[in-house]
Formats: sequence, C-alpha cells, structure tokens
Amino acid sequence: MESVGVLMTCPMHSYIEEELAKRFNLFKLWNYSSLRCFSEAHANSIRALVGNTKVGADANTIDSLPKLEIVSTYSVGLDKIDLKKCREKGIRVTNTPDVLTDDVADVAIGLALAVVRRICESDRFVRNGLWKNSDFQLTTKFSGKAVGIVGLGRIGSTIAKRAEAFGCPISYHSRSEKPETGYKYYASILDLAANTEILVVACALTEETRHIVNRQVIDALGSKGILINIGRGQHIDEPELVSALREGRLGGAGLDVFEDEPYVPEQLLGLDNVVLSPHVGSDTVETCMEMADLVIANLEAHFLGNPLLTPVI
Repeated sequence: MESVGVLMTCPMHSYIEEELAKRFNLFKLWNYSSLRCFSEAHANSIRALVGNTKVGADANTIDSLPKLEIVSTYSVGLDKIDLKKCREKGIRVTNTPDVLTDDVADVAIGLALAVVRRICESDRFVRNGLWKNSDFQLTTKFSGKAVGIVGLGRIGSTIAKRAEAFGCPISYHSRSEKPETGYKYYASILDLAANTEILVVACALTEETRHIVNRQVIDALGSKGILINIGRGQHIDEPELVSALREGRLGGAGLDVFEDEPYVPEQLLGLDNVVLSPHVGSDTVETCMEMADLVIANLEAHFLGNPLLTPVI
C-alpha cells in the first residue's frame, strides 16, 4: 500500500506518524502553507485522510481532494468531520471508539476529586511553605455525592461505574432513557442539574448539545455544585461559566476542554475553585498507540476490500 496517498491534517503522536509512513505514501498538511497550496500539488494523490479533534475534514477539505475515499479520525468525536458531505460523496468514515473510554472516564473522576478535595490548591499550599504557619482549610467529601451525567454513552456509562464505586447515586440526561442501567433518568437537563451535586458533561457535540450547559443549567446546579467537562468546550456557554464561578453562583469546575482551544479565558486562571487540564482526557501512551493502531487497521481494511473495524458511515 506504499503507493496509497494518505494526508495527515496536523501533528499527532509520533507513533501514528511513523506507522503511517511505513505503510502508505504519507503527506503532512502542516508542511504546506495552505490547503490550497497542498491541493494544487497533490490533490489527486490523496485517497485517505487522517484527522483528529483539532483538524478534521470540513467541506472545503473534502472538495479539495477529488480522489478521497476514506476519512479515519484519530478520535471518537466526529464534530470536525462534515459527515453530510462525506455521505454525499460516498466517502467512508471511521473513528476510534472504546479504546479511549477508560482514560477519559479516569480524568473525569480525577477532575471531580481534584475540585472537591481542592488537591491542586493544597499542593500549592505545601509548595509555598504555608503549612508551617497554618492548617489547610477543610474541604467536602466526594464519596456519596449525587453525580449527574449528561450523555450516557460509552464514556458516560464508564464514568457512572467509577462514581458508583465511591457510593455516589447516579442520574443522567440523554436523548433517550436507558432503563437497563438502573440509574435515574431526567428528560430535562435542568431537572438533572437541580438534583445533582456534581454534573459531568460526557455527550457528543452536535447542534443540539452546543451550549447545552447554559446560565439556567448552571444556576440550577447552584452555588455548591461542581461542573466537570470532558466532552467538548462548546458544550458549555463559557462566558456564563466564567461569570458564575467569579460571582459564586457555581461552586467549582474541572475542565479538560474549552471553546477556543488552546486559548483559555484569562479569568479562569486566577480562580482557586477551578482545575484546568489541556484536553488530555485520552492522552496516555497506551491509548494513543491503540488509537493509532485502530486508525491504521481501518485504512488497511478499506484498501484491502475488507469490512471496516469501526465504521461510522
């Protein structure tokens, strides 16, 4: 398959770059000044595209690559891919579900523990020598707190199981009820927020879920509530979140994702009741390698005429 042209949209883990280069004729979009410059030189060489949560395959990119047959994204999320355009052109799409589920769920619980027990703040307390002169103020416990999950898919369900191990009662809001889980279902996210102490956002990003956490939801969660986001930054109305945290209308937040990554609202940086991480929910060595292997396996299956391992369309 060395003659098959594959385009990577942006830098990713070195492992996937190396493994793709071994098997295909690999092109790296970031080595060109623009998509137009790349297309003028190599458009007809590209039969596959590998994107991720930063740069995927929008309509312009797809239209610029007339020989494109498959988009294999190095992610679970599909919000950077124009699925409608892919369907129109008969382009196959794959992603990497399941592989990263445990890692993202771990980070969700880690963020919740860090916010509730103020772990980052207590670390600074020790490092700055303040422990010598005073005791760190009391926090509240995580175990037993009511956890509400927005989106009970693979990741949401795995978060729920972890939270259950801490004795947390689980409730959720999703497109449809899942009676087999035994968790309490709320048809309205407002009702979920009002009956929850820790609200975890774990749904896919769609037009319906964009800003699903707005001022009303934040106010329903309340001044003692904690908001955790391991989904996408666009799930939360970020200016409203900042205002609520600064005004004390929300108790705290743990955020792995932001609306305009890698830029984070300046106002968040000085708040002690916020824990921030740079969209690393799935970024472990093991998972990055497994995701890369799945991307490559899907590409190989496609070009060998075999069934795709994780087809989206």
